[in-house]
Amino acid sequence: MSYSPFSSVMPKLYLLTNDDEFELLYQKLEAALSTGLIALLQVRRKQVLSLPDGALKLFDEAQKIVELAKTYNVPVVINDDVKLAERLGVGVHLGQTDGSIGDALQSLSPHQIIGRTCHGDVDLIKEAKNDGASYAAMGAVFTSTTKPNANIISRQQLVEGCQQGIPICVIGGLTAENVSELVDLPIALVAVVGDIMDLPVADIAQRCHEWQQAFSKWKIPT
Repeated sequence: MSYSPFSSVMPKLYLLTNDDEFELLYQKLEAALSTGLIALLQVRRKQVLSLPDGALKLFDEAQKIVELAKTYNVPVVINDDVKLAERLGVGVHLGQTDGSIGDALQSLSPHQIIGRTCHGDVDLIKEAKNDGASYAAMGAVFTSTTKPNANIISRQQLVEGCQQGIPICVIGGLTAENVSELVDLPIALVAVVGDIMDLPVADIAQRCHEWQQAFSKWKIPT
């Protein structure tokens, strides 16, 4: 893959799917991806997986999403499922209890992205780096509607995380407005669900452009 979401000095948008009915979800994803402002897309469909035929349904949905993302040259990661990622030829994002980075590296192609949830724990970030993860995810940064019970991490944890020599993704309650509180941190990716995916289809492109405007104010390290 010639494109890398980690190649810019400014943060980029990392979009996660929500639990909308699939036809509506697809329309929202197309609206967002067509802006050219999405750097990475994660397929995360917890409600679908909870259905009796959830695994089959998720595979079908994920196939369609991956094909859509390819149209716009946007890399995809699958939430928590290395086997599904391997079947689809895409990357994976792993929670702390969802498999090892080493196993993912063995299963996936060398260019595929592997993310690791590290919360606010610098030791976990160091471990993710040493294990060969592509990025470490830190959060929740703010109170999140997607995971309302998630622990909020401190600014000091974010600062220390950004010093570990691995691309940092921030997640949790982030909006195009409150992300301005992080403008002096060398963040690679800003993961977003609700601030984009909870909007009507017609409003999504404009919101993506508002995110890009927020990123344009980033303080580039000298």
